[in-house]
Amino acid sequence: MGRPTRVTNEIRALRFANGEMTQAELADRIGVTRQTVIAIEQGRYSPSLEMAFQIARVFGVPLEGVFHYPEDTPA
Repeated sequence: MGRPTRVTNEIRALRFANGEMTQAELADRIGVTRQTVIAIEQGRYSPSLEMAFQIARVFGVPLEGVFHYPEDTPA
């Protein structure tokens, strides 16, 4: 069994770039709890594809502008 891959994200940076949006404000905009946003932001929870697109849409950036998949992971 290989090592787990870790998707990283720019949610915290994007929140601050967008007028210091709070985690609660982002949660309200995508229909989840603040705790869910915290878990996603900290990399403890990977959102569904639909939620990932909703997050990207809130910030007006492509999905790749929010989430990053490590390139150095062997196939």
